[in-house]
Amino acid sequence: MLIPVLLFIVGLLCLIKGGDWFVDGATGIARRFHVPELLIGATVVSIGTTLPEVMVSTTSALTGHGEIAYGNAIGSVICNSALIAAIPIVAKPGKVDPKSLRTPVLFFFVAAAFYAGVAYTTGYFSRPVGLVLLAMFVAYIVCNILAMKNAPAPAEDEEPEENSSLAKELGLLAVGAVLIAVGANLLVDNGTLIAQALGVPESVIALTFVALGTSLPELVTAITSLAKGHGALSLGNVIGANVFNLVLVSGVSATVAPFTIPQNSMLLGHNASLVLEFPVMFAVMLLLTVPALVKGRLSRPQGIALLCIYAAFCVVQFTI
Repeated sequence: MLIPVLLFIVGLLCLIKGGDWFVDGATGIARRFHVPELLIGATVVSIGTTLPEVMVSTTSALTGHGEIAYGNAIGSVICNSALIAAIPIVAKPGKVDPKSLRTPVLFFFVAAAFYAGVAYTTGYFSRPVGLVLLAMFVAYIVCNILAMKNAPAPAEDEEPEENSSLAKELGLLAVGAVLIAVGANLLVDNGTLIAQALGVPESVIALTFVALGTSLPELVTAITSLAKGHGALSLGNVIGANVFNLVLVSGVSATVAPFTIPQNSMLLGHNASLVLEFPVMFAVMLLLTVPALVKGRLSRPQGIALLCIYAAFCVVQFTI
């Protein structure tokens, strides 16, 4: 039991450092070729911080553990919204630009409605469903690129650091990708062993520990943004990552290895995924985004409420 736990922790560390180096390398390359900073944040950073979820879910689906592939995507959305985004809100609430949030929020709820529709009707994420989700991902990226091209140009381009080189940035990109792949394998394999040893359903492990672990790159981004006085960047990254969790993470998983929603957890006589996880996912996203869109600001009580919901969600997960 000790070895799987240690390997599980090593997997988390590989994911964290791999995601960090991947984003550093990709951002350095983008700046070197004078890609606008906003475009970097809207695409490279969000995709980079979502890579752990992509690797974990795809690996899980390919190895026959569809519960982890499904639970990790939903769990990461809940974790991002109710924990990762809530921490900066509680620490330093502030104003946000509603216009910049409209596109990702709209895409999220459209994708979430489609995702929930599949879960509540057939419960089977087939290859065509995966392709539809991936098409949504492509549409989202195109919309962001067009929006960023139409955005006002920055006052001055950021140049690469003097001690950086293209070879170093490519190296960070490659090593980061390898660490993410290795970490994903360690996380899935040992997370499954821990679940079996404790008699806990795989879907519960995926919705809590694995989801939290793969969301750590978003947490690092949130803390860094807060420290530099860019809280809105943290919120945008979280919402963008949530979109990617549904359309990219689940889209890739369903396309390479179709899966069904978990059937081993019941709540009030019904599938826990349908009566707990989806309602919580929609609730935390509404609580996170509606005040930002309507009032243009985030409040400390809002962040505290999100943290309370996440704590209650974790408690319920371990009691069913």
